[in-house]
Amino acid sequence: MARLLYRLGFGAHRRRLAVVLLWLLVLAGTGVGALTLAGPTSNSFSIPGQESTTALDKIKEQFGSGGGATARVVLKAPDGQQLTTPENAQRIGELVAELGTLPGVSSASNPLDPQAPSVNPAQDTAYSTVTFDAKAGDVTGEQRTALLDAVADARDAGMTAEVTGEAVQAPPHIGGIVEVIGVALALLVLALTYGSLVLAGMNLLTAAVGVGIGALGVTIATGFMELSSTTPILATMLGLAVGIDYALFIINRYRQELRRGRDVGDAIGIAVGTAGSAVVTAGITVVIALVGLAVAGIPFLTQMGIAAAATIVVAVLIAVTLVPAVLSYLGRRALPRKQRTAPATTDEHEGRGFYRGWAGGVTRRRVTALLLSVLALGAVAIPAASMQTTLVQTPPATSTQARAEQLLSDGFGEGFNGPLIVLFEGDGAVQAATEAGREITGVDDVALVTPPAPNADGTAAMLTVIPESGPTSEATLRLVDDLRDRLAGTEGVTTYVTGATAVSVDVAATLDSALPLYLAVVVGLALILLILVFRSLLVPLVGVLGFLLTIGASLGATVAVFQWGWLADAVNLDTTGPLISLTPIIVIGILFGLAMDYQVFLVSRMHEAHHRGSAPLTSITTGFRQAAPVVVAAALIMFSVFAGFVPSGEPTIKSIAFALAIGILVDAFVVRMVIVPAALALLGEKAWWLPKWLHWLPELDVEGTQLDDHPARADERPRAEVAG
Repeated sequence: MARLLYRLGFGAHRRRLAVVLLWLLVLAGTGVGALTLAGPTSNSFSIPGQESTTALDKIKEQFGSGGGATARVVLKAPDGQQLTTPENAQRIGELVAELGTLPGVSSASNPLDPQAPSVNPAQDTAYSTVTFDAKAGDVTGEQRTALLDAVADARDAGMTAEVTGEAVQAPPHIGGIVEVIGVALALLVLALTYGSLVLAGMNLLTAAVGVGIGALGVTIATGFMELSSTTPILATMLGLAVGIDYALFIINRYRQELRRGRDVGDAIGIAVGTAGSAVVTAGITVVIALVGLAVAGIPFLTQMGIAAAATIVVAVLIAVTLVPAVLSYLGRRALPRKQRTAPATTDEHEGRGFYRGWAGGVTRRRVTALLLSVLALGAVAIPAASMQTTLVQTPPATSTQARAEQLLSDGFGEGFNGPLIVLFEGDGAVQAATEAGREITGVDDVALVTPPAPNADGTAAMLTVIPESGPTSEATLRLVDDLRDRLAGTEGVTTYVTGATAVSVDVAATLDSALPLYLAVVVGLALILLILVFRSLLVPLVGVLGFLLTIGASLGATVAVFQWGWLADAVNLDTTGPLISLTPIIVIGILFGLAMDYQVFLVSRMHEAHHRGSAPLTSITTGFRQAAPVVVAAALIMFSVFAGFVPSGEPTIKSIAFALAIGILVDAFVVRMVIVPAALALLGEKAWWLPKWLHWLPELDVEGTQLDDHPARADERPRAEVAG
């Protein structure tokens, strides 16, 4: 692999203009495609074939689609008054009339309509259902603004008025001020690492080209398939982080080769052949982890994984083609001014006394370092045992959606915001629904059961069950199972329990059952790859076991903050509750890929030293001194990018970004820089042991040890080398 990548890097150097223009053309093409082909994204999560999803499809078939996206305008009378007084009733009528004429609105119900009232028994809280022509996700920003302005006018007239519902959920965005700060911090880390703002900007720019192509490609895909609204953000967040890091590893090796006295073309080829091999290997592990999400059998999760994996592939291609092409233009200017004319040196460790001391301290006190690190991470992981998940998203406490839901909860009960729908199908559906309604009324945690609503020919009927508890409470989740158990044997009809809470229960159950298989497939494939890379059984095993500590600490810290509320103000969290159901499996998938990145980058230099004849402890120290500085910079960059999505991120992204940021810090600074060298020091020569019956495995030569005698390096140099 090193020889192939050497040729690729050297070719990018020789044809640098063509490579740069090609990537810019691809970027422009995807930009045009995104502007002309993009479609809407979805905020709903469901799994085809599950009871709750099947029921929703049948309800649309039996009772009609129900129109487009809806919103609830919630009204509360002034203190001591009722909404049914003539004055307040007139205000409500005027508001409903205005709502019905808003842009994109097809209808608005009057909560005081005697045929279909939507007012609480105390007659001080009511809601109007506003239905749009467009489906959820297609409601424009102007239409949402018009609705919010109408609600503000009602508020000015003396009533408490708030609005909630899918129609007022703005699509998630990328590029807020906090995200920009995260990128700025990444630029600062790069500038300090390189000692050059120009080189740091070049690194960030090449990564931006890659993530731009990846994100725009995902945007194009929305025109041909329904993608989750979080997919572009996840692809952007991950693509930017790895794009910066992959370029960093190649640029760092290029600078080392220049210091050794190599000319520009040879230094580029060697950098791509060695660090580029590690980048490709690391990229493959990330792709395996992301594409492996398909094992769960959940369409929207599979789409997320494939979209993010495609962005990673672009980042790898950028790193091994565009980065060397741009480095060719910089030439020796990639080095600080004093080093450009300095004599060649093979001392790569100058100025790295800290890392030399760190490696020496960890390997000398390896038992103590290993035990303390494992115990510390184990303690941080404890909260993960009480992790709860849900698909029901809690809006920010300061938003009009949260205030509207609180008004509904106070006026109609906590369960009003999470109703369950029971569908009966069959010739006796209406009778069965009537009898079941009387029975369900006495079930624990049931506050209200509405009369059955039959379809046109009486072959189907619906009951709406209002729980006493809120939609994310354990009692409501148990109620879903209780209803299914009670209704499963209803004679003559088929029953289904659905609604947002039921969908959440089904998705969570599917994710929980898929997680062990996912881990087995992804970890198994990654182990095989790492065995090929390091030609060792124990080194990959140490890396994977370290990852288990990483994921435990990451999820434990996330539960403590987002579920328990510890240090909630530090991440701008105004409401606590269960984590989004997608968080564990997505975090595990992404962190596994990134953890193996650090394992490859750090241990490959140790393996290189050992392969060249160094003793086990010496190879650990040598490889650590060479790779640790760039791993530290890479981890700080990834942390900055992920952390940038936490303070102002939407709820779905906020917890995922936080878990990834914490996971990066733990994995890089504790697992890879303490546990791995300590464990390898304990294992000694056995760390690099490979059974004889596996010696037939091919050598991938990630370290580029075969390049020293590679004849193509002499044959492929151009006559005029770029010296900078």
